[in-house]
Amino acid sequence: MRGYGLIDSPKVKSAPGKTLDLKAVAAPNRAAAAQYYPAIYWYSMVKVPEANLFPGTGPAGNGMSQAMPDQALWLRYLKTDGCISCHQLGDKATRTIPQQLGHFDTGSAAWERRIQSGQASENMVNAIGRFDTQRALSAFGDWTDRVAKGELPKADPARPQGKERNLVVTEWDWSTPQTYLHDEIATDRRNPTLNAHGIIYGSPEESSDFIPWLDPVDNKAGLIKSEFRDPKTPTTKSDPIFNESPYWGNEAIWDSHTSIHNPMLDEKGRLWVTARIRPAANPAFCKEGSKHPSAAVFPLGRSGRQAELYDPKTQKLTTIDLCFGTHHLQFDKDGILWFSGSAGNQAVGWFDMKKFDSTHDEQASQGWSPFIIDTNANGKRDIGWTEPNQPVAPGKDKRVNTGFYGVAPNPADGTVWGSATGFPGALVRYDPKTQLAEYYEVPFKTNRVPASAQGFSPRGMDITSDGVVWTVLASGHLASFDRRLCKGPLNGPTAADPQHCAEGWRLYQMPGPEFDNLPKGTVGASAEAPYYNWVDQFDTLGLGKNIPIATGNQSDSLDALVDGKFFVMRVPYPMGYFAKGMDGRIDDASTGWKGKGLWSTYSDRAPTHIEGGKGQTSKVVHFQLRPDPLAK
Repeated sequence: MRGYGLIDSPKVKSAPGKTLDLKAVAAPNRAAAAQYYPAIYWYSMVKVPEANLFPGTGPAGNGMSQAMPDQALWLRYLKTDGCISCHQLGDKATRTIPQQLGHFDTGSAAWERRIQSGQASENMVNAIGRFDTQRALSAFGDWTDRVAKGELPKADPARPQGKERNLVVTEWDWSTPQTYLHDEIATDRRNPTLNAHGIIYGSPEESSDFIPWLDPVDNKAGLIKSEFRDPKTPTTKSDPIFNESPYWGNEAIWDSHTSIHNPMLDEKGRLWVTARIRPAANPAFCKEGSKHPSAAVFPLGRSGRQAELYDPKTQKLTTIDLCFGTHHLQFDKDGILWFSGSAGNQAVGWFDMKKFDSTHDEQASQGWSPFIIDTNANGKRDIGWTEPNQPVAPGKDKRVNTGFYGVAPNPADGTVWGSATGFPGALVRYDPKTQLAEYYEVPFKTNRVPASAQGFSPRGMDITSDGVVWTVLASGHLASFDRRLCKGPLNGPTAADPQHCAEGWRLYQMPGPEFDNLPKGTVGASAEAPYYNWVDQFDTLGLGKNIPIATGNQSDSLDALVDGKFFVMRVPYPMGYFAKGMDGRIDDASTGWKGKGLWSTYSDRAPTHIEGGKGQTSKVVHFQLRPDPLAK
């Protein structure tokens, strides 16, 4: 028996079908109760630098780094686009300093040593470098020092309320203790009845070349070996280890050539993944001078990740070379696979699955386009556009230096939307018919909408069946953008203004506490750091169609927005549930709630941080919504 305000009741042995009579045990004090609180309650204790230190004017000025123009940018790096893009901060593993690291005179020194640990050390050192580094180390050190002295969170989590009490959560272990998972896929996102009762697949990203799978009916799990074409394809095994890990020492536990980031199923039940199959330098057909129609318009020199196709019927894996970088992927209604990539590519890419199936010609089946705004208002993409560093010119279109992070085709009109990370970041619309783009920046420090409707830095995104785009923001919001609400023209010179449709946005602050030392109403004060979101277009959970659901990465939860209020789906055990995606599947519509549900996985890059410590693996998580708590 686990609950907020309690300590765990004694463990008992049981068997399937046996009825248990567990007795709740009240916590003897608040300190004991707080050990079960989600990470966000502890992380909200971190002291954020005061607003008067921004903009930073350097050592000769106010002492803040000149790379920090705004407190909101600091908050961005403190949350979604910093450490918490990989794992929670505030869980037991991170609010304490492992003894294996040694003795330190200050908390700041302990953190400087901590982030040099293991194969992620280069990533962690780079992440802290985006701040005023010494001030950030001091803030983290002060936080863990205060926790060590017994300071507790100021806020307490609520127990599940109303329908939240009707949730059934089922978990399976998969993969290995050394590897981590980025995401999973259970069905075709366009048809949630596909692959009913079938295999769940995962993406191991930087940790392994082996794709994990789970059979949730027979409770079996295993691994599929991915492939790469070029023996010179780099591997994460050679990533630098600046210092020993408190868990794995100097052991290189990650060994991934393919860097599989995201999985997707097609209507045949085949698995598509974004994967690295070669070094980054592109082949000749991608580059300037190529006869490929996309290369003739916008040649590309590098691609950090490409794609693979696995057919479970034949157990055959096919590598696919692509000119554009890949990250997330999603099919449209016509079988075109759309990819997000990196801002460095500055292009949107696609792959015609049906054409490839009939021709097996990977070069002819792919295409890409730069992001061109119709600033001359003639309704078509014109060669000879102005570049991002040039002003709008009469009679010319305008190229935007951007790229998709998340990607989602719009079922309503065939356009493709993506999130553009950054500060304040944006949503981008691409129309395959006109080959034109539209760019809609998140409202931030603008008088066009109230301060309460402002935020910053999107990451994941998805879309409803009628074309409303939903994204999560580093400011701690789940946000929608409805293009139909725009009042001004959507092309012409004004379309180059990134905030030309601030009125199209609606922001909803996610559940959980704000940072203790920030004034109420500070934009970004929420301690939540949502990584991704998904829209339940087909009511696979039972909350309704087109319900947006965000990952509560600091809160051990998924958070659905229903009629303007959040429905929190908490995973209480083991602590450390941290999702980077989800999808919903209908296994048998005739059985009601038992035949429906959401699938997700523990996606923490450090499974050793999960409750239980070293030896823990990622888990597959299934959510079902009962009509009442005791329904069977």
